[in-house]
Order: sequence, then structure tokens, then C-alpha cells
Amino acid sequence: MSRILPLTLIVSLTMSSNALATENADTILTNAKIYGYEEANTIAIHDGNIVFVGNGADAKPYRNQSTEIIDLEHAYVMPGFIDNHNHVFEAASEAGGNCELSMDASLEGQIPYLQACSRSSKSKGWLMGYGFSLDAILNETNTQTPLEVIDGVFPDRPVVIMEQTSHSMWVNSVAMELAGITKDSPEPQGGKILKDPFTGELNGILFDNAGDIVMEMAWNSLEGQFNQSYDGLMAGLEESAAYGITTIGDGRLYWKRGWYEVWKQVEKDGNLTARVSLRPWVYPADSMEPQLAFLKTIQTSDTSGLLLVDQVKMYSDGITINGTAKTLAPYLDTYIPDEPYGINYIPPSEMKTWLDALDKIGYSAHIHAIGDGAVRESLNAVEHTRRNGSTKPYTLTHVELVDPKDVNRFATLDVTADFQVGSEYVVEHDHSWAKLFLGAKRAQALMNLKAIFDTGANLTLSSDWNVHELNPLVGIANSIRMGNTGLPDVKSAIDAYTINAAKSLGIQEITGSIEVGKSADFAILDRDITRLSPDDIADTEILMTVLQGDIVFDAEE
Repeated sequence: MSRILPLTLIVSLTMSSNALATENADTILTNAKIYGYEEANTIAIHDGNIVFVGNGADAKPYRNQSTEIIDLEHAYVMPGFIDNHNHVFEAASEAGGNCELSMDASLEGQIPYLQACSRSSKSKGWLMGYGFSLDAILNETNTQTPLEVIDGVFPDRPVVIMEQTSHSMWVNSVAMELAGITKDSPEPQGGKILKDPFTGELNGILFDNAGDIVMEMAWNSLEGQFNQSYDGLMAGLEESAAYGITTIGDGRLYWKRGWYEVWKQVEKDGNLTARVSLRPWVYPADSMEPQLAFLKTIQTSDTSGLLLVDQVKMYSDGITINGTAKTLAPYLDTYIPDEPYGINYIPPSEMKTWLDALDKIGYSAHIHAIGDGAVRESLNAVEHTRRNGSTKPYTLTHVELVDPKDVNRFATLDVTADFQVGSEYVVEHDHSWAKLFLGAKRAQALMNLKAIFDTGANLTLSSDWNVHELNPLVGIANSIRMGNTGLPDVKSAIDAYTINAAKSLGIQEITGSIEVGKSADFAILDRDITRLSPDDIADTEILMTVLQGDIVFDAEE
């Protein structure tokens, strides 16, 4: 939790740093209210770092004729937000396709949307799209299968359409033929190929890694792929900066799609508006050694730059609505009755081997774990690598269902729990959708931040954009609005979006709080959110975003 520093201590700290100071400030932010400080109103910045926090009169030694003075007119300066799980690369990109279906339409109700996509795209190559409801297109009252419907509109060109969570794909026969998928195909690790329960024929829906494989084929077929990806990334960075986000934990780097090269070009061009921890994807169906060889070539923990590559993203399981989240007790209802406990992307024994091997080449892991089975298996894997001497920061993200026996293990094993609370149903603790799959008792136990917070474990909030709302202020507000399953106060929520997230990324020494010596990363707001109601917190305006002393977003512009 953030400490409020008295002015006498601020002056003492800055006097000791001033004794070491040999250079003047490039920028001085003054006439401000500063999070974590009672009376300080001024921050001096040199070479991208904070060199002074205190009273304006005491900042004079840092000022000369070339220093830029910015009068913030009583605005509220906070540490730049750290979004620990953000799919910034693709969330605002058009590279994933402009074909948008309806989230509410029935299977046959999607036909006009599919037809509109067909009319607007005259290419004979891959068509990519997004947006449909799984329960609607797999409804038992349907008279056709999803495959029959999509083939009726697209008989000749390959089509893959992503459901909003990205964990299921609707594909046509041409796409499956190109991917070599038949009704007799073995299922890839971490994936499910759905079939009609009566005929045994393919029904056009692929879960998790089975769909990822097809989507990767489609992505790699794009004309002008690099430029489309570059433009999409720039759009995502711009939108993130507008919400005060100065550091991003990349949700997933599909390096076989050329995404790493795009990031490096953006860095080379000087166009990064956030510090980013890239997390290369561990491909569950591919062998380990070639992946490790590639990962070793791109690994870097050099915090002097804006791109870090020292954590991987791996999935332990899928998601609850697919029945692919791994659970300790069987599903009551599921689309995949042959897998009553869900599935693993990375089997438990292999995850231990992966973590050990990754540790040796400088990587920790950000692990997708939603079901209580996946949470336990992932904690077991971290416990294994801890016993082998690893001290790296590990994070489990989503952690929607945690068995009571595993709650204390986050603190014991020094594992961060990363939550996304940007949706209203989370705030209202309305998990009625989950009762069908898990039963009332387990559904009620979903998304309990307080249980893990109370153990003293490191807890972070993130967006998982574009699955949830990008704005960190919405996440902060919602975590408080959750009541007895949320966080106790606004300062705890702010920590979860700043210093706690920095710890998860292993960069708490350089960012996450406003302190002399740290990077000048700020979110500047029009109001002091520590004095507002949760509803007002969510509506607070971001005036300016500062990264390493440079303004990367200005609301006035």
C-alpha cells in the first residue's frame, strides 16, 4: 500500500539527492497534487528520471534557462498505470479482419452478417472476422450446424471467425481442408475439434489451440501483413497512452506471425509510447527445443530500453464457457463431454520442465490459469521451479476459480495473481452464466480478489483488452465496487495497477511509484481519485500521459 510521506522527509530525501545532482532538470512539473505525498507540488525530471519531488521553492537548484516548466494547474499526478495483461498488438488492429458478426444473433440470424462480409470482401483468399456468441450458434434448437450455415455463404474461400474471447473459432470447410482437419484428425494439444453429436461430422467450431492453428494460417496469408500489423499496433499504443498507461505486459506475442519484428521496427522508429514486456507465446503443439532456441535469441532484461523480453506467455487451460478451463471437479454441462474436467494446453509435467528450461535462459512466465485445476497445476509447477532455485517473478493471470486449499500458496510461493474486473457482471458478482457449467456453489466462488489479497500475496489488475475495458480507472473503480469479493480501498486498487504490476514484471526498481531515481512515468488526472466515489473514479479524465519524461498523450491536443 502506498505511503504518505511528510514534507520534512521529502525535503531530506531531495536534499540528499541534490547533493549528488550535477545536472539541471530538463522538465519541471509544478503546481500539482502528487499521489503519495502530503504537501509536495513539484517534480523535476532529468534524462527521463525523477530527480526531485517536493516543494517548488526547493526545486530551484534544478532549474536553468533551458528547463521546461509545466504548470499543471492543480492536476493530480499519479504513477503511470501498468496494464499487466493487454493485447495491445491486435486489439485495435484491422489486420484481424473487418468482418464483424453480431454478439446477439442466433445461428441463422448471423446469415445476413456473413453475407455482408462476403459482399464487402471480393478477395478469394482468407477472410478473417470476429464476434459471435458460442451458445447461440451451438444452440440445441438449431436446424443446421454452424458448418452448414457458413459453407452456404462461403463455399469457395477459407473463412475463420473469432469469438470475442479468442478461445473459439467458427470456420468453413475450405479452411479446415487447408488446415488438414477432418473428422478423423487427432486433436492438437490444447485444442478441440467439435463434431455433431448425432452424425459425428465436423460442425465448424474449433476450440482453443485447434482454432489458433487455423487463425495463424490465415494471418500469415495477409497481403501487406507487416504494414497492417504495424498500423494496428500504433493504434493500440495510441489508445493505451490516452488512458494513462505507460507500461504494458503484452498479453501474447505470436512470434510465428512476425509480430516480434513489428515491435522491433516500432522501437527502431522511436514510436513506442509505452514500456512493453513482450511475452512470446509458448506453442503447445510444437516441440520444446526449437522454441527454446528461438526464445534464447530474443531474450533481454535490459531495462534501459522500452522493450523487455524476459517472460513468456503460456496457457495452462482454456476458458469456462467452452468447458476447456481445467477444473478439479467435473463440469455439470459441457460442449466437450469427452473432457469432463476441461483440457490442458501445457500438461502439468511438461509445465515443470518448461519452467526449468526457461529459467536457465533468463525467462519467467505469465501463465493463463482460469479453472481451479489449472491454478493448482500451475502453482505446483512454480513450486517445483522454486525448489530448483528460481527467484524470478511468476504470475498466474485470470485465476477465476481458486480452490480454498490453494489460496495461501500465492503468497507462500511469491506468485502474483492477476485479475481483470472491467466488466459489469464481475462487479455485480453475477456469474449466473457459469451455474450451468459449474453449479451454483462454484459459480459463486468465481473472481474472489479479497481472498487472495488478504493473504498478502502480490495482486495486480489488468485489462485483457479488448476482452474487457481498457481504462485502468474502470478497473480500479470496479475492484472497489465488488464489495466483499473485491479490494478494500482505492489505494490498494491503485497499487494493483502500478507498483504491484511493476513487481509482477520485475521492474519495481525503475517504475510503478513516484520516487527519486525512478523513471518519470506519470498519469496526470483532472481529479484526486483517492477522494472520489468509485463511480466518479471511473469517469475521471486523463489529462496527460508521461513516459520517461516525454509527453506521449495530451488531452488538449
